[in-house]
Amino acid sequence: MTRGFSIIAITFLISLVLSILPMPESLQLYRIQWTALVLIYWCMAVPERVGVGVGFLVGLLLDILTGTLLGQHALGLSVISFVVIKTYRRVRVFPLWQQSVFVVLLLLLERLLFFWVDGTIGRPAKGTESWIAPLLGGLIWPWLFIIMRDLRRRFHTS
Repeated sequence: MTRGFSIIAITFLISLVLSILPMPESLQLYRIQWTALVLIYWCMAVPERVGVGVGFLVGLLLDILTGTLLGQHALGLSVISFVVIKTYRRVRVFPLWQQSVFVVLLLLLERLLFFWVDGTIGRPAKGTESWIAPLLGGLIWPWLFIIMRDLRRRFHTS
C-alpha cells in the first residue's frame, strides 16, 4: 500500500521538478505540461487512488512552485482529472496513438483554462506558439505511458 503511494508521489515530484527546471525565455511557451501528463496517466491507471482531489493538490503545489495565481493550475488539473475519471474505461482500451489524441485534447483544455484565468485577471494573451506545448505532450505520451506502466507493474501499484 505505501510502496504504491510512494511511487505515485515520486512520479508527481519528478513532474513538478521538470515543470520548474530553468529554460531559456524563448522556449518557455513550449514547456511540456509534465504534471498534467503524469496526472492523466495515474487517473487512467488507478482512478480509485488518484482523482480530482489529487489533481487539485498537485495543481496548488504547481501554482506555488511556478508563482502563478493560486488555484490557476489547480483548476485546470482538477478539470482534466475529472474528465479522465469519467472516461478512463473507454480510453484505456484505445491504441496509444488514439490515447495521444485524447491527451492532446486534455492538455489543450488545461491550457485554455489557464489562459482564461489569465484573461480574467487582465494579463495579456499569449501568442499562438503557446499552443504547441500540448501537441508536444501528445507526442511524448506513448513513451511516458510505457515508462509509467512499467513502473506501476514493477512496484505493484494498484
